[in-house]
Amino acid sequence: MKKLSHAICAAAAVLALGLAGCASDSSKSQSVGEYAGDAGLTAKVKTAIATDVGARTAAGVNVETYKGTVQLSGFVDSQDQATRAADAAKKVDGVRSVKNDIRVK
Repeated sequence: MKKLSHAICAAAAVLALGLAGCASDSSKSQSVGEYAGDAGLTAKVKTAIATDVGARTAAGVNVETYKGTVQLSGFVDSQDQATRAADAAKKVDGVRSVKNDIRVK
């Protein structure tokens, strides 16, 4: 019985050390829930842009999301389309900020 409790303690210590070695900088990684939330936001932003600016314009806009920050890139025909795409993204619930890197052709 005593050997079993020592083995359990040793296994717990090894497990704890192993988990500590896997710790990462939380500012550079995402949990599964955060990743899924960002994927959902990306889909909502794409839909909002397609609805507001038009499907043709939305096809030229790339949307990436990381921890609620949306980055828009790609090419559109006018500055008005770029501005409207960013405005549509900002209106999506859950979006913390928008980086508009869309360029006019």
